[in-house]
Amino acid sequence: MTSVGSANGTSLELRQLFIAVLPPLSHHWSVRVLVVEDNSVIADAVAEGLRDQGMAVDVTYDGLSGLEKTAVNTYDVVVLDRDLPGLHGDKLCELIVASSCPSRILMLTAAGEVEDRVEGLNLGADDYLAKPFDFSELVARLRALARRSPPTPPVLVRGDLVVDRARRSVTRAGRLVPLARKELGVLEVLVEAQGAVVSAEQLLERVWDEHADPFTNTVTVTVGRLRRKLGEPPLLETVIGGGYRIP
Repeated sequence: MTSVGSANGTSLELRQLFIAVLPPLSHHWSVRVLVVEDNSVIADAVAEGLRDQGMAVDVTYDGLSGLEKTAVNTYDVVVLDRDLPGLHGDKLCELIVASSCPSRILMLTAAGEVEDRVEGLNLGADDYLAKPFDFSELVARLRALARRSPPTPPVLVRGDLVVDRARRSVTRAGRLVPLARKELGVLEVLVEAQGAVVSAEQLLERVWDEHADPFTNTVTVTVGRLRRKLGEPPLLETVIGGGYRIP
């Protein structure tokens, strides 16, 4: 078991421990996470470990920055430390819950007594994990929370395309379509849109993290690979000046 949550050790050492516990996944559904933690060593190492698990992760080290990020970005889960500078984690939790933000909240803190956990949950947190914590447990809890928000069916169907979330597989006309992680994330967003046009900016926000260059052609390249892998007849459409859709 690998426990994480103290300031001892470098970010590289913690990251190596994470990799030893959970090898990188070749396929996983798109999950966007915000880590709000004032200990930069822990925050950065957790973020890198989650990225190795196929998640898009943003990081901030104080409560006010965390509030700003939740106001402009949509996250599946916010990993929230309680003792934050600028704006206390408890207050940030209350503000997120009171807003229209759909994010689930996992409190990650050194305060691990039963009373502390109950208080955090009463503030509106969806889950609570005390430091030191096991990284594999953190990943499992994040995935469980992400499955709750937003609720989506386990199997998505669009014409002869079937996206099976439970098995993490994609088939078209009964043919298995092997996809890379980002291709899978893009496809999931497009199928969930139910025929609506999804812009490149929206795909960057959902599938990549905030460090993705908005002027890059990475979405175009990924969509191109996805289109080729889905095969004939063409399924994925480009809407000039709008984005992409699967009608």
